[in-house]
Amino acid sequence: MATAGKGGKTMMTTATAEMERMSVEQLKAVKEQTDLEVNLLQDSLTNIRTATSRLDLASTALHDLSLRPQGKKMLVPLTASLYVPGTLDDSDKVLVDVGTGYFIEKTMLEGKDYCERKINLLKSNYDQLFEVAAKKKSIADEAGVILQAKLKQLTPAT
Repeated sequence: MATAGKGGKTMMTTATAEMERMSVEQLKAVKEQTDLEVNLLQDSLTNIRTATSRLDLASTALHDLSLRPQGKKMLVPLTASLYVPGTLDDSDKVLVDVGTGYFIEKTMLEGKDYCERKINLLKSNYDQLFEVAAKKKSIADEAGVILQAKLKQLTPAT
């Protein structure tokens, strides 16, 4: 396979030429495989967007919490739908969920910094994954076009 030039056009042209030499069965397999990969990548993109929005909400909650005075009465979430009454003891210390049931005590600034770093990492991963998904989608589309053309050639004219 050729190396990619600007925009990857050389690679795509070579991939198209290779696909045109494939049998109908091989093209079907390539199309199914790339469609499956595109679906998995799109699911991953959705999961990254969800995680990013949750971290945005957490960052906003930390900011709101830092503005409240000590001793302030508030509702504390135990689950998504269960809240219990509580009072704010120390707004400078927060527990940060670092995954798999582990929490780390951090200062408010460290908690905000943690959220921002995670958001930036997720956005970077999202951008990279989006590029891969777009390339896979174009390969799947190209395989579909070539497959349709081959099937049209095989169908006897009536």
